[in-house]
Amino acid sequence: MEKFTKLTGVAAPLPLINVDTDMIIPKQFLKTIKRSGLGKNLFDEMRYDADGNEIPDFVLNRPQYRNAEILVAGENFGCGSSREHAPWALLDFGIRCVIAPSFADIFYNNCFKNGILPIVLPQEQVDALMKDAEKGENARMTVDLEAQTITTSDGEEFSFEVDPFRKHCLLEGLDDIGLTLEKAAAIDAFEARAAAERPWV
Repeated sequence: MEKFTKLTGVAAPLPLINVDTDMIIPKQFLKTIKRSGLGKNLFDEMRYDADGNEIPDFVLNRPQYRNAEILVAGENFGCGSSREHAPWALLDFGIRCVIAPSFADIFYNNCFKNGILPIVLPQEQVDALMKDAEKGENARMTVDLEAQTITTSDGEEFSFEVDPFRKHCLLEGLDDIGLTLEKAAAIDAFEARAAAERPWV
């Protein structure tokens, strides 16, 4: 998993509440078990019309937001079913951070496991960040995980909370497999000891 330390990039405004996982990545794209290739179908039903043509007004289709790395959204982001494809699609598109007043619990947990930083802030702070994001590609935000701050294009700074263990995992780029591999030496020692003590097993 790629480390998340400090991110400076374009923030896309998505002022919608209750954006569910089926909106993030519709069910017809869930057949794959690969984490790559889903970015083109992120928000598929909002990005494309019935003929597969881009809908120009959708935020990620607008030229200034095509390379957005931060998403500023409304409350209860990621609700609905527990599909892990949702953070996969965001990450494959290039989104590394989502800022919202609240998240659905399973989606929130899945973000950390896939290298995305979900940040919860009070509504008034999200509104201020939304307004900054609406300035377009010249308004670049900085998300500093180590300092736990978000800095707007105008230099306004907001602090956020994050669980220390999850922060450590993102800073070090550790997913569940990576956490297990950190204990590889202890696991190897245990297996060698167990084999010596119980050779018949």
